[in-house]
Amino acid sequence: MSKPIYEIVDDLPTTGLTVRALKSLDFVVPGHWENLVGFDNTIKAVTMETDPAMIQAIGERAVQLYNDKSQGYQKALWLYNTVDSASSALGAAALANRVGQDISFLGLLKHLAPKPEQAQSIDLAVKLVTEVVAFCQINGIPGDSLGDFLAALGDYGGEALLRMAALVSFDGLVPLGPSFIQKVGTYINGLSPKELEQNQTFKGVNELIPGGNSEGKLNFIGQSFESVKGWMGDLVTQNNLTQEGIVDRLVQVADVSKDKLDYLGAFLDIAVKYYSHTGTQTLARRLIERAVAEI
Repeated sequence: MSKPIYEIVDDLPTTGLTVRALKSLDFVVPGHWENLVGFDNTIKAVTMETDPAMIQAIGERAVQLYNDKSQGYQKALWLYNTVDSASSALGAAALANRVGQDISFLGLLKHLAPKPEQAQSIDLAVKLVTEVVAFCQINGIPGDSLGDFLAALGDYGGEALLRMAALVSFDGLVPLGPSFIQKVGTYINGLSPKELEQNQTFKGVNELIPGGNSEGKLNFIGQSFESVKGWMGDLVTQNNLTQEGIVDRLVQVADVSKDKLDYLGAFLDIAVKYYSHTGTQTLARRLIERAVAEI
């Protein structure tokens, strides 16, 4: 545990690329996402409490819950942070791959990096499973409780729904286009356990993915994606999410060119930490809700 939970929440950024990228999607959750930062601010917003003594008591109980390693809160935060870090490594690999295609003498680079579309498809599926497992850790249920996650997904709101919208937009529509759901399904169904083991994002969170060995983990990843793909499709349809629309919004918050989508996808992997940011907000909210219920 590197820092106390209150410092982690206090240190969430109020501006920067991640925040601007997330705000570009706030039309998906109109009026339901506020970039809530600061531990005391979060307690006040979640509980509507104004009494300083009660705020202090709620905060102390939340810290106790987070520090208790028999609970899953630290593992959930580790998952949110690690999947972002591993995704950054994927972005670097994707850039190296593209450079290899553009510059002949660096052509060997394309043999050292995964093909961007396949790697991006695995990345999306692993991030989705990370969401499933983190949800289970936060709620104190076994990590393979896919049914419980699916039941809760329909009630997602605020930063949790925004995180899923970012997954669909930044890891699906932008790099893979409108048929991203079909592409991811095809790649995952054709993937071998050995190929999965070589994926950087999978390596990052491998130890907490249910399934035992790589074959079992691959099965769980495939099962999770198959279970959620309909929800993803509905999210796209209901919010009129398109690759062009998302890119138009992104070019307003980042100095990137819309005609270089390969680079834009890699750029998002490297520069936008939406899992870590909104995951911390989700974790803080759940901690505080439980803390106030136990006081």
